[in-house]
Amino acid sequence: MLPDDLDARLRHEARRRGVSIADVARHAIEEQLPEPTPDGALSFFAIGTGGPPDASTRVEDFVGPAIGDRHPASPASTHRASDSDR
Repeated sequence: MLPDDLDARLRHEARRRGVSIADVARHAIEEQLPEPTPDGALSFFAIGTGGPPDASTRVEDFVGPAIGDRHPASPASTHRASDSDR
């Protein structure tokens, strides 16, 4: 499953720390993966200046069509504000 050199490094680190291989792997994965965002929200969206002032509350309106075929919206995120809500 792992290349031989990576497997050897993982085993060596587990022995050095006196812990299981799973503990070393779990720690490495936790350090590298970002925390999930609630409901799959795009945490980077609307960071910075410029763009529509309500972009952060209308992510689905701007990004949804572009990623919809790869990431179907959850039922909770399918509500779009109507013109009367804005």
